[in-house]
Amino acid sequence: MKKIIHSSDAPDAIGPYSQAVVHGDLVYCSGQIGLDPETMEFAGPDVASQARQVMENLKAVLGEAGSDFSKVIKCGIYLADMDDFATVNEIYGRYFESEPPARETVAVKTLPKNCKVEVGCTAYI
Repeated sequence: MKKIIHSSDAPDAIGPYSQAVVHGDLVYCSGQIGLDPETMEFAGPDVASQARQVMENLKAVLGEAGSDFSKVIKCGIYLADMDDFATVNEIYGRYFESEPPARETVAVKTLPKNCKVEVGCTAYI
């Protein structure tokens, strides 16, 4: 049986998907972009401000599911420009100070709302 997760501290879905789904002891978080949950506008125009907001959004969704960054086992990072890798990596690393999860980072042609970064993850509860 699955449980749909919704946190008011993260942006509402902008399509037909849930912020996260819990099944068994796993939480599958949809990709988050750098939207401020109160305004539904980007936290800023640059990749650093968007990356910080992305991670805060994921933190809120994980928390609502009863998990946190220490329980993340896999992340996917999607960048609009691979030149932003170092900046995003530095911000991302602040949330995983020890035993970081497995992950991949890829550059894609276009992301939702033309954002600069999107991150999704899988964690346990």
